[in-house]
Amino acid sequence: MAAAAECDVVMAATEPELLDDEEVKSPTPLTSHPSVPLLEAESFKEQGNAYYAKKDYNEAYNYYTKAIDMCPKNASYYGNRAATLMMLGKFREALGDAQQSVRLDDSFVRGHLREGKCHLSLGNAMAACRSFQRALELDHKNAQAQQEFKNANAVIEYEKIAETDFEKRDFRKVVFCMDRALEYAPACHRFKILKAECLAMLGRYPEAQSVASDILRMDSTNADALYVRGLCLYYEDCIEKAVQFFVQALRMAPDHEKACVACRNAKALKAKKEDGNKAFKEGNYKLAYELYTEALRIDPNNIKTNAKLYCNRGTVNSKLRKLDDAIEDCTNAVKLDDTYIKAYLRRAQCYMDTEQYEEAVRDYEKVYQTEKTKEHKQLLKNAQLELKKSKRKDYYKILGVDKNASEDEIKKAYRKRALMHHPDRHSGASAEVQKEEEKKFKEVGEAFTILSDPKKKTRYDSGQDLDEEGMNMGDFDANNIFKAFFGGPGGFSFEASGPGNFFFQFG
Repeated sequence: MAAAAECDVVMAATEPELLDDEEVKSPTPLTSHPSVPLLEAESFKEQGNAYYAKKDYNEAYNYYTKAIDMCPKNASYYGNRAATLMMLGKFREALGDAQQSVRLDDSFVRGHLREGKCHLSLGNAMAACRSFQRALELDHKNAQAQQEFKNANAVIEYEKIAETDFEKRDFRKVVFCMDRALEYAPACHRFKILKAECLAMLGRYPEAQSVASDILRMDSTNADALYVRGLCLYYEDCIEKAVQFFVQALRMAPDHEKACVACRNAKALKAKKEDGNKAFKEGNYKLAYELYTEALRIDPNNIKTNAKLYCNRGTVNSKLRKLDDAIEDCTNAVKLDDTYIKAYLRRAQCYMDTEQYEEAVRDYEKVYQTEKTKEHKQLLKNAQLELKKSKRKDYYKILGVDKNASEDEIKKAYRKRALMHHPDRHSGASAEVQKEEEKKFKEVGEAFTILSDPKKKTRYDSGQDLDEEGMNMGDFDANNIFKAFFGGPGGFSFEASGPGNFFFQFG
C-alpha cells in the first residue's frame, strides 16, 4: 500500500503542526500497480504538503484542489484542504471540506476533529461537541479531542452566562464572556455582534464600531452589524446618520426587532428635540419645557442626547426664573456626560444668579481646566471676585438697600436702622438682646461709613480690601457716627411714650 504525508494542524493556531507520515486512506485498496490518476493525485498532495510546510497556504490549497479533482473520493485530500482553509481563516469553507472527508470515511478521526474545530470557530459549540464526541468514540485516548471537547463546553457555558447577564443589563460581564468565547470561536459573528452591542451600551463606541465595521467589510449585508453601527451613531447623538443604518438593517432583515425599536426611538427623539428647539427660539418656554420633558422619556439609554436635553431644559428653566430647577437639570446633564462644557457653564451662571459663589467657582474651574480660553478665564475671575465679596459683610443688606441705591437712599436707610438698633432704645431689654442690638448698631454705623464715602464704596464694590492705609475699619466709633449724622451739641435719649413705643429726644 502506498504511503504519503497528511497535514495535521492545531486549528485556529497561528502556527501549523509538523507534518506526519500517515497511510493514505482510499475508498478502495490500492493494487501494486496504482492507476495514473491516483499517482498524479498523490503527487499533487505531496506538493501541497510542501507548500503547507512553508506556510504558503494559497499554493497548498491549489495543489490539494488538483488532487481532489484527480481523485474526488479520497477523504485525506479533503482533510488536508480543510486544514489549509482553516489556516487561511476560511472556516466556513473548511467546514464543508471537513464534513465531506468524514462522509467519505466516518472513521477518519482527524476529519471529525477538523469538523468540530470549524463548528467551534464559527460559534456552533453544540455541533462541535458532537464532532469531538465522535472522534473520542474512534480514539478515546485522543488528547486533542478531549481538550477540544472541554473548550466547546466552556463556550456553551459562556453563552448561557452572557444571555443571563444581558437580561440583567450587566454589559461588562457579557463583554468578558464573549471575549473568552471568542478565544475558541474567533470567526463567530454572533459573538462579535453581541460584544459590540454591549460595548455600545457601555459607551465604548470606537471599540463597538470597529467590531461592527470588521464584520461589514466581510459581509456588507449583515443586518446585526448594520444595527450596531447605527446604535453607536445614535448614542453619539448623530441621530440622522443612525436612522440611515437602522433603515438599511431593516432592508436586510425586515423582522429585526432591535433595529425597528431603535429606528422608531431615533425618529421620535429627533422630532421632539427639534420641536423643543423651535418652541424655545420662538420664546414659548412653557411648550419647550414640555417637549424636552417628553423627549427625555423616549430612551433613558441615550446618554449624550439626554444630556443635551437636560441642559436645554435647564436653559428653559433659567428663562422662566426657576433657577433651582435649572441647576438640577444641568446637574443631571453633567452626571450623564461629565465633559459637557455647556452644561457646566449654564449651571455656573445659575449658581451666580442664586449667589452660590463657591459652587459657581467650582464649575468655572472645571470649564477653564478643560478649555483655557480668555472668556472662561474671565468668567472664573468674576466668580472668584463675587465669592471673595460674599465672604465679607454685606453692607447693602445691613442697611436694607439695593446695590444701586442713591446717596439719599443710603442716608435714609441709616437713619431708620440706627434708630431701630440704638442701645438706649433697648435699655430695658435682657442682657442678651442688648448685646445683639449693640452689635447691629455698630454694623449699621460701619455700613454707613463705607457706603457714604465714594472712595470706600468704590473699593468695596470692586471687591478690594478696605483694611489698608486710611481705611482701617477698627478706627471708627458707631456712637460718634450717630452723633455726627444727627447733629446737635448735646446728648440724646430714648424715652417711652407708651407701651412698646419710644421717641428720640435731643438734649
